[in-house]
Amino acid sequence: MSPEQRHSVFRPCIDLHEGQVKQIVGGTLSDRNEEGLKTNFVATQPPEYFAGKYRDNNLEGGHVIKLGPLNDEAARKALAEWRDHLQIGGGITADNAKEWLDAGASKIIVTSYLFPGGKFDLKRLQSISSLVGRDKLVVDVSCRRRGDKWFVAMNKWQDITTMEVNKENLDMLAQYCNEFLIHAADVEGLCQGIDEELVKKLGEWVTIPTTYAGGAKSTSDLETVNRLSRGQVDLTYGSSLDIFGGVVSFDELVKASNK
Repeated sequence: MSPEQRHSVFRPCIDLHEGQVKQIVGGTLSDRNEEGLKTNFVATQPPEYFAGKYRDNNLEGGHVIKLGPLNDEAARKALAEWRDHLQIGGGITADNAKEWLDAGASKIIVTSYLFPGGKFDLKRLQSISSLVGRDKLVVDVSCRRRGDKWFVAMNKWQDITTMEVNKENLDMLAQYCNEFLIHAADVEGLCQGIDEELVKKLGEWVTIPTTYAGGAKSTSDLETVNRLSRGQVDLTYGSSLDIFGGVVSFDELVKASNK
């Protein structure tokens, strides 16, 4: 498919924290400092409500992310609501990957598992890829900016690894997965705009489906991502959506995405 034919679309998310659907500021999630957590929104509806909403609007390629413990039951309910259409991430390893696919996940998302002790382990990537199949594996390249470069961040975006986000490394990862999820942790949850430079670079670098998350604040950001990435990168909206207490109309965004 040539870049001209493809248009960036809206990819939905369900972020779970302590069993509830929440929107939090990405850089404030910490094992070490619970008081430092900044929460933008806590849903009164259960996770399956949002899964059903995404199903009813035919929003493919969404992800359920478990942020820390106590989220397994909530995640299972969301997946069961729209089996084989939502991806699951957060604490996924070779030991539990199959279990989550059996629970109804369309694909599994891995990050921290690939970086034991903060160092990239190619053998782990190869083993989990052969275990579930390349077509069922998404690598979450969550990253933080350091100067004019980006480096993979793990453990709820607290720890920066030595792996740079660049074409060479993305090409290497793409041999074993068939999708990337890119969280720009520095702007995640702030609703102050996307990292345009990163989106543009991703548009030049990626060769497999890629979803960017972080900072989207208006419906027009979808067109911006489309323009910057030449349609190669899709966009997740979180805290800015009205269904999560924000100002961006979910219905308007669905319309814009379907254009």
